[in-house]
Amino acid sequence: MSKLLVTLGFVFLSAFGFSQDTLTVSKSDLKQKLAEKNLQLQIARKNYQSAKADYQQSNALFLPNITASYTGMATTNPLMAFGSKLNQEILTQADFNPALLNDPKTTQNFATKIEIQQPLVNLDGIFGRQAAKAKMEAFQLQTQRTEEYLSLEVSKAYMQLQLAYKAVTVLEKAESTAKANLKLVDNYFKQGLLQKTDVLNVQVRVNDISNQLQYAKSNVQNASDYLGFLINEDMQGKTFKPSEALDYEIKVEVVDWQLSDNRKDIQAMQKSSAAYQKMLTMSKMSFLPRLNAFGSYEWYDSQFLGTAAKGYLVGAQLSWNLFDGYKSVGKYDKAKADFQKASLETEQYKKQSQLEFNKTNRQLKDAENKVGLSQLAFEQAQEAYRIRQNRFAQGLEKTTDLLVSETQMIQKELEHLQAVFEYQFTQEYLQFLTK
Repeated sequence: MSKLLVTLGFVFLSAFGFSQDTLTVSKSDLKQKLAEKNLQLQIARKNYQSAKADYQQSNALFLPNITASYTGMATTNPLMAFGSKLNQEILTQADFNPALLNDPKTTQNFATKIEIQQPLVNLDGIFGRQAAKAKMEAFQLQTQRTEEYLSLEVSKAYMQLQLAYKAVTVLEKAESTAKANLKLVDNYFKQGLLQKTDVLNVQVRVNDISNQLQYAKSNVQNASDYLGFLINEDMQGKTFKPSEALDYEIKVEVVDWQLSDNRKDIQAMQKSSAAYQKMLTMSKMSFLPRLNAFGSYEWYDSQFLGTAAKGYLVGAQLSWNLFDGYKSVGKYDKAKADFQKASLETEQYKKQSQLEFNKTNRQLKDAENKVGLSQLAFEQAQEAYRIRQNRFAQGLEKTTDLLVSETQMIQKELEHLQAVFEYQFTQEYLQFLTK
């Protein structure tokens, strides 16, 4: 008796937990939350921001580099002591005494310096900046494509939730029908019209349907949890319920689907390939000389924070790396291989995308045909069950035949719902492939 009470309590809590905190959601609401909270999308956006920061660093190619420093020192080094006095503009004739030059007293020097470095001609840097820009644009396109993919994933999960709820409805109805049949069979048994085995067979069937119903309810929670994961929401004690139910009918649209190079992931691959091409050109330009300007303004004094003496320095430098032990040659060969690899990967990706598009296009037609056939099979199974149920009530059918017919009807209804889900998802996936 105690075991029975525990079991009944567990069933009650399970049923209560299934209906507790059920939140009705629409697909549009989920997609809005997806754009705001999805972790994968946030990661993609951070990748774009990182690439954007790399591009911003390339502004140093045109803007000056300005630094300020303050240095204080004390020295008895002959050269440093003489130079410090010279910078401070305090040299006298006595300082040229060889004894003082060779063995100077401790000399203090405080220097304030502002230094400017201005790039003038750096051809390799120009192409490096272009490569960084192409990389940034590639990440931006990848982020947009990630958002499109996650939107598709939300649609799929939402339809799975619809399918799960529909399966629960079908199995609850089947459970109710099975229990009604059990009651009828039990009455016939009590009247001596049927054997005990018939009652047991129907009881087994009721238990099977109850077990399937429990699995269907678990699928509802699984689909809800996955939707919660996509929108980064805690699903503890919560269950989602779709505001729209899965329809038994489908809307067939005659559209001439075409794969386009304007698809964002293909554009991202092309931008990535362009970035590698710019890197290759940058490696070529590294063999050419660079021209940079520089300048500084300085204040010197023997006292802390003093500025008694001052001076400036301006100039330009033309530098040319004539030989670096084949380091530049190696970088060029690597950049060339990377560019060729990126070009091949882009070509391969486009062909794979075309292959996937052709496959999905055929799957859509197959799914449409499957929906029609499964609907016909379901209607036929319904009619067969109705006839057998009437004949069974008249004592003209066996219990096993009725159970087989009932099982087939439920199976065909679930298969039809699955076919509708497959068609709707395939249709959305095809749209995703052609965006």
